[in-house]
Amino acid sequence: MAAISARLAELVDALPLRSGLRVLEIGCGPGVAAREISRRIGNGYVLAIDRSATAIKQAIAGSGPEIASRRLGFLQCAAEGFELGKGEPRFDLAIAFRVGAFDGRHPEIEEMAIARVKAALKPKGRMFIDGGRPLQEIRL
Repeated sequence: MAAISARLAELVDALPLRSGLRVLEIGCGPGVAAREISRRIGNGYVLAIDRSATAIKQAIAGSGPEIASRRLGFLQCAAEGFELGKGEPRFDLAIAFRVGAFDGRHPEIEEMAIARVKAALKPKGRMFIDGGRPLQEIRL
């Protein structure tokens, strides 16, 4: 299991985490932040997605205990293609650290991705990306 970097720890520390939250991580890479968030939200749940099959395989390989506890799951999926599963509860928070769909370079993808995230969040759900001090909240 990879150790969390100082930069990633700062981002996770800045999130409004509490026990019981449902968190959607977009662009999870090898799952380091997802595992850390899973540890911090007690009986909550993290679904971490990434468009890369390789990243998802690495994340699953490094997350056995968290997956077994049913507090963490991974899914290969692009942000702009994400949909909740039938009957799946909505999320309290969505996060995306260093994700191209939210960095302004691809406005057409960003628009679709934000619509998908908004549909997956509870009515008062919040979305955070990196790039602020240290986070930036995306108004949905």
